[in-house]
Amino acid sequence: MNELKNLISQAWQNRSDLKAQWHEEKTDCYRIFHGTNEGLPGTTVDRYGPLLILQTFHQPVSEDELTQVREFASEEFPDLHLVYNDRSKGNSRIQNTDDNVSEMDSIPMEGHELGIKYQVQGRHQGQDPWLFLDLRAGRRYVKSISEGKTVLNLFSYTCGIRIAAAVGGAKRVVNVDFAESSLAVGIENARLNDLKQVEFIQSDVFPAIKQFANMPISIRRGKKLPKYPKHGPEQFDIVFLDPPRWAKSAFGIVDLIRDYQSLFKPSLLATKKGGQLICCNNVAQVDRDEWIESLKRCAIKTGHPLKSIEMLIPDADFPSPNGNSPLKVAICQL
Repeated sequence: MNELKNLISQAWQNRSDLKAQWHEEKTDCYRIFHGTNEGLPGTTVDRYGPLLILQTFHQPVSEDELTQVREFASEEFPDLHLVYNDRSKGNSRIQNTDDNVSEMDSIPMEGHELGIKYQVQGRHQGQDPWLFLDLRAGRRYVKSISEGKTVLNLFSYTCGIRIAAAVGGAKRVVNVDFAESSLAVGIENARLNDLKQVEFIQSDVFPAIKQFANMPISIRRGKKLPKYPKHGPEQFDIVFLDPPRWAKSAFGIVDLIRDYQSLFKPSLLATKKGGQLICCNNVAQVDRDEWIESLKRCAIKTGHPLKSIEMLIPDADFPSPNGNSPLKVAICQL
């Protein structure tokens, strides 16, 4: 039986129309197989430049299935290196440390998207690939509107948005993330693209965005707050907000299901009048329409009603039969 190989081959065939676009846009980072909607939930196959990355989130593939993936790779992508990351156990951490792992899995390499260079690596100390492919449409959009503008990138991770903004001609890009290792990749991405107009703030996002928004940083439960980088109030032409599903720190709790507003409000206040606040929510059980209405209500309550909200749809290598992708990207026009 070659069930998995057939599923992946069919998915790759279904992307025929995308291949010309990827070639034209100088993109070699894309999803080949999106198992959730292409026959095997919890399994994905992605290309990152010279790498093919197979990931499993619900249960590992069998040895026979792994062989099938290798056969597909040897036939369709004979020059690429296949990496298998099993993330089916606790906290989505990579589990497999057996004979399927090679030294090449952990070597930094170079991928391309929209003509931009990004550092890629099959396996590293973190758990997620260094470029989230479903956000390509967001990076394309930001690249297209950034010329001459100031951009604030919150929860910047490896700074893909700010790289796209800088390549698009932004005059200043500020990235905020707590993880030094992620920002280090972002710095390398800037070097790969010879970008100079980029700044990095290693900080919890709450104190950073509240300072930009000129809001007080409250003490939680009477506890002394940790040290954090200081800066003054400032507004930006474009603010990009892409928080994780849930996170807790001394400064606050990120909760995309119950309390998106705690991040949306200061981000709104840090956006110039006439500017754009681009918000992401990647929690599947959050209803898109209800989320949009909550953003509108929060903006009105804050005294900065939105002129419009436009939804940005992920590219077609992330198929969603009902048109309601787990990743929701709202372009809020002030």
